[in-house]
Amino acid sequence: MTKVDVLLGLQWGDEGKGKIVDVLTPQYDIIARFQGGPNAGHTLNFEGKKIVLHTIPSGIFRENSINVIGNGVIIDPYILINTEISEIKDITDVKSKLYISEKAHLILPTHRMLDYVNENLLGKNKIGSTLKGIGPTYTDKVNRSGVRVGDILLPNFKEKYNILRDSHLKQIAAKGFDYNTIKIDGKNLAEYEQAWFAAVEELKSYKICATEYLINRALADGKTLLAEGAQGSLLDVEFGSYPFVTSSNTITAGVCSGLGIAPTKIGKVYGLFKAYCTRVGEGPFPTELFDATGDLLRQNGGEFGSTTGRPRRCGWLDLPFLRYACMLDGVTELIMMKADVLDNMEELKVCTAYNYDGKIIEDIPFDPKANLVPQYQTMKGWKEFSGNEIPSQMKDYIAFVEQYVGLKVKIVSVGPDRNQNIML
Repeated sequence: MTKVDVLLGLQWGDEGKGKIVDVLTPQYDIIARFQGGPNAGHTLNFEGKKIVLHTIPSGIFRENSINVIGNGVIIDPYILINTEISEIKDITDVKSKLYISEKAHLILPTHRMLDYVNENLLGKNKIGSTLKGIGPTYTDKVNRSGVRVGDILLPNFKEKYNILRDSHLKQIAAKGFDYNTIKIDGKNLAEYEQAWFAAVEELKSYKICATEYLINRALADGKTLLAEGAQGSLLDVEFGSYPFVTSSNTITAGVCSGLGIAPTKIGKVYGLFKAYCTRVGEGPFPTELFDATGDLLRQNGGEFGSTTGRPRRCGWLDLPFLRYACMLDGVTELIMMKADVLDNMEELKVCTAYNYDGKIIEDIPFDPKANLVPQYQTMKGWKEFSGNEIPSQMKDYIAFVEQYVGLKVKIVSVGPDRNQNIML
């Protein structure tokens, strides 16, 4: 029986997981998403095309690959059919390659309305939600009132839908909002519902099944599988900077519950990190830069959300947070992304500890609003990368990270295209 390899982001998301999944896919028979939903944005660049996937696994463009949306993922049929599949159906045969868990929960139109209401009520304490309905959907899942993909095939689906929909509308009214004034992608509820139900009808024509059986039987037959994470480890609902987190388990542990596999079946764990740090939305970011250097990182790195378009907050690499994520995930191999963004910078800084109330610490404290003053190691920058020879200063940068974290960097990404990588 083969093992399940895992690919995860080790920061606050946007590490470049889509690209590396695309690069690694030829080694695997199955690519599976195990958590998150359309709040994810995995960008792939190949053959002159730039494509952003939100729910579909990033192996969908590789020939002969099987792609699985696991039970831990939440799905908005409208976004899946009209935003994702409609954009790639002329490039690849989605229906032949995609399997969808019947146990995955559905994002209803009113989940998105609730997301908007909840975020507005938080005011200055807002989470920075993508407003895709993620939090409310996971809330209903845990509350045992959710609607799942398998329900669309049952005769009482509309009844289940209406019960949950009406419950949401009562919640919205109780919070002082008029649902008639809330737009979803520019549509009122009735308009969006019509398009949503049309997408549900189309979804019925896809391969909906008990993917936990599909996966475990494939492993028993010797098939290889890569589990693709969304968001980042520092956004994990248990171990991230709560409450400024996503609503699912983004760490390796989430693979087991999100796909229906045993912990003993986990193999390699690839951990991705940027050569610097970014974050979208609210929450702590000790090494955030508010100066021209931060602006330079944002522009050179194209740091604007692939799902929301929001400018990302940018800062220096934070090694205590990186080591924390590696510990939680059981990372076996590191992959450093966007090294090219640091080209031609005279000097670089790397956070190795924090000053917290006069004490130097390396562990992450409980309070997400703790005033952590980064303690930096200054390093020399490198000239623009060219060819396959890594500049000596980049080698020093990588070696410093490896020594601190205690793991080897196996791949360095030096550009957005699937072919712009150095294997170490």
